[in-house]
Parts: sequence; structure tokens; C-alpha cells
Amino acid sequence: MAFITANWNPLGEAFYRKIELYEMGWSLRDGLKECLVAAAPYGGPIALLRQPQRPSSSARPQLEIYSSSGVNMASFPWKSGPVRQLGWTVCDDLLCIQEDGTVLIYDLFGAFKRHFSMGNEVVQNQVLEAKVFHSPYGTGVAIVTGASRFTLATNIDDLKLRRLPEVPGLQGAPSCWAVLTQDRQTKVLLANGADLYILDNTSCTPVTPPGLSPQACSIVNMAVSFSYKYLALFTDSGHLWMGSANFKDKLSEVDTKVRTPPKQMVWCRRPKSQQPSVVIMWDRLLLVAGECTDTIQYTLDEESVCVAELDGVRIVGGSRHELLQEVPSACQDIFKIASMAPGALLLEAHKEYEKSSQKADEYLREIKEQSVLGEAVRQCVEAAGYEHEPETQKTLLRAASFGKCFLSNYPPEPFVSMCRDLKVLNSVRDYTVGIPLTHTQYKQMTVQVLIDRLVYRKLYPLAIEICRYLKTPEYQGVSRVLKHWACCKVQQKEEPDESIAHAVSVKLGEAAGISYSEIAARAYECGRTELAIKLLEFEPRSGEQVPLLLKMKRSQLALSKAIESGDTDLVYTVVTYLKNEMNRGDFFMTLRNQPVALSLYRQFCKHQEQDTLKDLFNQDDDHQELGNFYVKASYKEKKLEARLSLLQSAVDEYNKARNEFAAKATEEEMKLLRFQRRLDEEKGEALLGLSLQETLHALLTSNFHKQAEQLYRDFRVPDKSPLWRCV
Repeated sequence: MAFITANWNPLGEAFYRKIELYEMGWSLRDGLKECLVAAAPYGGPIALLRQPQRPSSSARPQLEIYSSSGVNMASFPWKSGPVRQLGWTVCDDLLCIQEDGTVLIYDLFGAFKRHFSMGNEVVQNQVLEAKVFHSPYGTGVAIVTGASRFTLATNIDDLKLRRLPEVPGLQGAPSCWAVLTQDRQTKVLLANGADLYILDNTSCTPVTPPGLSPQACSIVNMAVSFSYKYLALFTDSGHLWMGSANFKDKLSEVDTKVRTPPKQMVWCRRPKSQQPSVVIMWDRLLLVAGECTDTIQYTLDEESVCVAELDGVRIVGGSRHELLQEVPSACQDIFKIASMAPGALLLEAHKEYEKSSQKADEYLREIKEQSVLGEAVRQCVEAAGYEHEPETQKTLLRAASFGKCFLSNYPPEPFVSMCRDLKVLNSVRDYTVGIPLTHTQYKQMTVQVLIDRLVYRKLYPLAIEICRYLKTPEYQGVSRVLKHWACCKVQQKEEPDESIAHAVSVKLGEAAGISYSEIAARAYECGRTELAIKLLEFEPRSGEQVPLLLKMKRSQLALSKAIESGDTDLVYTVVTYLKNEMNRGDFFMTLRNQPVALSLYRQFCKHQEQDTLKDLFNQDDDHQELGNFYVKASYKEKKLEARLSLLQSAVDEYNKARNEFAAKATEEEMKLLRFQRRLDEEKGEALLGLSLQETLHALLTSNFHKQAEQLYRDFRVPDKSPLWRCV
């Protein structure tokens, strides 16, 4: 398989290769000339802001969004202010940073989401340069203004602007600058001529790279590695300095023999690799420099843009899209010419076996004698993950499967896992999808993030197939995808409500973990209230239905749903909402039509709102309950006149209710109270509030026999009363 190494180029102890990912599907007459370009990492989308071909007062730039294969996803004329920089968030939202400091955010399909400003000072002094960066906190924006001041927003989703200190002697924009993330703090590294400074929240600190060539009079470009651990500086003398971002260690310094400032400079370094390398791009030249004095040079025949990745550099041109990376050690061991590595021998053994040649046995014997058959299988499996061509992947996996047959205790998980991973990767690398992920990037970003990206691109069938293939738990996989699909479906304004509600119910069915209330909420946000109500009919949990119905001002329906649920707390919630939103008369009339709610509200009022309870009885003309209410209220009064007044009201209500017994008993209570008051005034006895029996007892024990006899006659105490018989 010598053809595999045809595009390998040596640099020190490593090899580098350039793989063609796609022939671009876009039609750009002048390629990427006169374009502001931003490509998202991890095989993300590409945004172009193209200037009009014939400048005029009416002509406007065109903002276009493409997949990595050049398939158009959105295109619209730019009608806002001049744009200084484009960039992508970690969620594949497009950031457009204008020179007035306004940052506009669009989704993948060009729909405007929101905007924010980088501060009033920026509006006055304008943005000279801007950068979009990713940190542990999220996506950030850094700008430098015409006043030579830097402003940072570390996380655009939790916007907190930081204005960094002034840089001594800086006029205008620095010669070059970059954003660093060190010790969980975001800083700015800038060059002003030959001087380097680090800006943090409170200070501007000069720094000196260890071992930088004394020939340098100015630092004209810099690049920070994908992990923010390493830094590269390019000087006006053509020297490239590479070292740690904390300026403690120097990795190397290379004389590129080119003094022209480069257009772009990015790191090209695999995780766990010991070979530092930087890719430098000029108009027609791409140069890879590492620790040794040699370099690799590629000729560029078109305008191109470099995109830093976790394990390499993507090169986007007008006609093709390529990946430049260090050849992984497993691939080197297997495919390097005259390699005697275990994986190389196993691959040869399998090739000979397919030819039915006895040499297969000889290769296997040699591997077994060295006791490295397990290592050979591991190398073939690992190398398959690093290859982009499906045929090469199959060849390596077949060789690994062949070698496994001669091992009794080799675990199957790595082989099976790699087969699954490659099937997923090959499906998303397809031209129609256009996500050229490497296996290293895939493992770093996780399956869940990949599914999110597919969902965000509305590739629902592929996302569902991947979830099913990987046997992802339903609530994390298929159900989550279907929920996103449904939320997107309800936004299609051209379809009628009935059609959408039916399609959603059929598609979602009994899928686990799906909340119809969330889908209904999205429909309501889009102004489709009737559709939201139809969708809520499929929501089995009343606790999810009721809050949204209240939000939609469908209080009657919300009350009915709450009562059907049998949840008293939910009913109380709706009743409280109705009380606050409706006038008192309408509120009471609503409750009269719902006996369960009315009963619960009465129970509530008995303990919390006595006055409201009285209004309820009045509204219903419930004279019996009103009489009871006045009697209970009378016992809470300390003044006798107020108590008698309430009891008289109770008598009136009992009479209206035709309850003669209650009315007579209340009148006698009033009569007893008046009798007790008179005795209190005449004799000084504290009798007020006592019962009839207690009053008789108090009078007899105090030798007021005449008053006791009068009380006996007035209230017709029976002769057989135990108390009276003792007299």
C-alpha cells in the first residue's frame, strides 16, 4: 500500500500529510478574494461575507453560510453596519462584530437571534480589530478600539464586559495580538514592535520570550495553540519562535527565510504528540515548521484560509477543502516503507492470506515468535480510526479481525467500538452532511454533542439512525431528537394547526421522556395559540398543562384540567391566579360553575380570608351559612355591642333561611348576654360570656338567689335540671 505514503512529507522525526476532504460545492467566481471568512472548528460550518462585485451606493455585501463541503445553508444581503470580524460560537451560532462594537448573532440558517454591545466607549472610538475565542467559560469576544484599549467578554451568554488596562506607548492597533486562557483567567497577549505585554484585569505586564533571536526588531504575527498551552511568534527577520504560552520554556526557533509578514499562522499539533509544528500561510505559500531547521513547503494555487483544529489544520480554498496533520504513530508504524512493526506484518499477513499464499503463515509465525500479535491487532484498529478513506479503514479492520482469530483472550470491545465509531464518522463526513470530523475530534466532542449538531442542522433522520445504531438511551437520543423536530415543525406557518398536531402526535407516539408542554410552549411563542392547546391534549401530566394554559390566558380550561387531575394544590394554584386576574364578580361566577373548586376555595377562605368567605355566601344567597358566619364572628369580638350586632345579623339571616330554631337560639343568646351585662354593672360579677348553666351556678354560689330565680323563669330552665334541684 505504498500509495498511502505518497503524500507524506518528513519533518524531523515525524511525517505530515495533506488529505483532500471535499471538492467544494459552492460557486465562487473569484474564490475567497474580497471575502471575510470564518470557519467553525470540529468540522463546523463556514461563513463568508462577500463584497459586491460592482461597488455602488446601492450594492450590499452578501452573507453566506455553507457546510464544510460547500453546500449552501443560508444567504442574505447584509443590511447592517460594516463588519470587522466573523466568528462561531461553541453552539454553531454566527457572530458578526461591527465596527461600532455591536455584535449580531445569527443561527446556522441565517435567522437573527439577538445582539449585544461591547460598550459605549467602543461606539465612540470604533473597533479596529476583533477576535472570537473559546474558553472553559464558553464563547468570548475581544476587541481593540481606536483609542488602543482592549475590551473582553469572556462569555457572551453571561455578558460581563472587562476593560483592560492601557498599554504604554501603544498608538492604534498593536502589530499583532492574541487571547490566552491561563489559570482559568482570560488574558490578552500583544506585541508593540519588539515589546510583548500581557494584559489581565488589573495590570499590563511586559514579558520576554526566552531565547528569541536578537535580529528581531518587531514581532509581526503570533499564534496560540488549540489548547492555549503553546505560543508561536513570527518576527520581521523571518524567524519563528515556538515555546510555552507561559514563557517558561522554548521549544525551538526556525529561520523560515521569508521576511514578509504572513497572512495566517496556526498550530498543527496532535494531542500527546512530542513534535511541535506551526503552519504559516502567505499568498501562494504554505509552510510547516517544527523543531528541526527543515520545513515543508506547499504551493497554494488559490486564496485559502487555515482553520486550527484539535489534531491538525483545515485548509479551505475556493475549489477544495483539505486537512493537514501530523501522521499518527500507528499509521507510520504500519504504512512506512520497509516497516517491521507488528501492525505492518499483520497487514501483510492478511494480504497474503487473501491471495491464498503460504507467506501469510510465515508472517504470522514471525509475529507470534515476538509475542506481539495483540499489539499488531491494536495498531491496526487504532490506525483505522485515523484514516479517512473507507477502503483503507476496511483493509485495516479486516487485518485486525484476522489477527484476532489467533488470540484466545483479546477483548472485543476496542474492535467493536472502532467499527461503530467509523460507521458514524463516515456517515457525517458524507458530502451532503459536510462534517469532516476526525476520530480524535469525535472522541473529544462526544456523541451527544454530535447529535446536537445534527439536530441543529435539522438532519433529524440521520440523528435518529445514529442514536438507534449506538443504542443511546431513548431519553438522551431518539426522544430528544424528536422533541427538537417537533419544536421545529410547529414553526412552519404554512401548515394548518390540525395537520401539524396530527403529524406530531403520530411521530412522537409513546416516545419516552418527551414533554408535549415544551412543544406547545414553542408553538405559543410563535403565535399559534390554538395549535398549542391541541398539543397540550397529548400531555398526560396536568402539572405541565395547567401553567401553560394560564400563560395563554385560557383560565377556564386550566381550571377544568386542574380539577380533572385531582391535585388540590394545582386547583389552588389556578384559583389563586384567577383571583388575581379577574374582578371579584366574574371570579365568583366562575367558581359557581365549578363546585369542586368552589368547595376548596371555601376551605381556604375559612382559614385565611374570612371576609372573602362572607362575600361568597352573599354571592350565593346562602343565608344559613351567612348566619353561621356571623355567629362565629361574634365570638371573636370583645365589645358587647359589636357582638350583639353580629348576633342580630345572624338572627336576620336565619330568619331568611327559615331556620326558626337557630334564630330562636341566637335571640336567647343575645338575651343572656344582656342579662349578664346588667348583673355585671349592678353586682360587679364577671358573668359576661358564660353559658346559662355556668351563670346559674355563679349566681347560686354568690347567694344571688333572687337573680338566679329570675334567670330560671326567663329561660324556662327545667325543674329536673340537676343544678336547680340542688337549690
